[in-house]
Amino acid sequence: MKKIVKRAVLFLVLGIFVYTIFFLYQKSKPKPIVYQVETPFVTTIENKTVATGKIVPRKEIEIKPRASGIISELYVEPGKIVSVGTPLAKIRIVPDMITLNNAESRVEKAKIALEDAQRLYNRQKQLFDQKVIAVAELEQAEITLKNAKAELQAAEDNLKLIRDGISSRSKELTNTLVTSTISGMVLAVPVEVGNSVIETNNFNAGTTIAVVANMAEMIFVGKVDESEVGKLKIGMPLTLTIGAISDTKFDAVLEYVSPKGVEESGAVQFEIKAQIILKPDFFIRSGYSATATIVLDRRENVLAIKESWLQFSPGGDSVFVEILTNEIPQQFEKRFIKIGISDGINVEVLEGISEIDKIKGSILKEKPLPDTLNRNR
Repeated sequence: MKKIVKRAVLFLVLGIFVYTIFFLYQKSKPKPIVYQVETPFVTTIENKTVATGKIVPRKEIEIKPRASGIISELYVEPGKIVSVGTPLAKIRIVPDMITLNNAESRVEKAKIALEDAQRLYNRQKQLFDQKVIAVAELEQAEITLKNAKAELQAAEDNLKLIRDGISSRSKELTNTLVTSTISGMVLAVPVEVGNSVIETNNFNAGTTIAVVANMAEMIFVGKVDESEVGKLKIGMPLTLTIGAISDTKFDAVLEYVSPKGVEESGAVQFEIKAQIILKPDFFIRSGYSATATIVLDRRENVLAIKESWLQFSPGGDSVFVEILTNEIPQQFEKRFIKIGISDGINVEVLEGISEIDKIKGSILKEKPLPDTLNRNR
């Protein structure tokens, strides 16, 4: 009886050992991999590029004063609609003391000259009435008197312009009133009452009183990489996505590509401009950030596959896919193909495969263990 028990225990231990060896052997064997297979499909592929930039008015003007001084009044604020000639600000002239002194001195000299010319004319007129002198001498005295009057008038006008910016002849504010030179919306007024301003001249750009722009005509200004700029053509359509109005797309037309690139962060960028087709229900503000999508190429109803299915030869000069030749077990053969444009997800297939071919894709799942082994476990 003891021998039977010992033998049973021995056979049991031996069976457990054999099963363990068999189980470990099965676990160590590589498991077959099942790949997902897909067929080519017909679709439309667009090759696009993206340009980032901002929205700006086509015509934006900085209004600057024609005389230096101090802002005494401001008539506008940002957002106001103005037309040509609309007053924007009034300047109080602060004249240069030397220039003012010279102008006052000129007026005094002109008055003295006028008094002298008047006495000469009166004397000559009296002599002419007595028929002592000829008419030519009287006419010369009359001309001198007129010149003296004109000089006094000019000296007084010059003094008034220097001191007040007002011409007594035109009776209008000439240099002290800053007016708009275009019709549009006031975008910014960077000065306040009491600020000193400098006139625009050959040596100074001058102080900006206001920025006025025509908001009815907006353009997109952005930059594209040098790898894409060669594919752009004037007149190409763009689709704009504006950050502040993200739920609405705007159409635009490319109208300018810069002939010169600018290096930024190690890459050469080229400036582009596009006219925006505005929508009546939306007000686009100047300076909005925007992204333009440009369709460089478009192919409709072409045979395509997922770009992730492509494989490349070691040299990178040829492209191939793996075609399913046997279902169970899965077997594939290499087939070289010719591809066209890509949108980053799908790629056009020009030749090499048909719509009925099954192409090796990503790993679907690991093949399960045999049923007999699963039952034993």
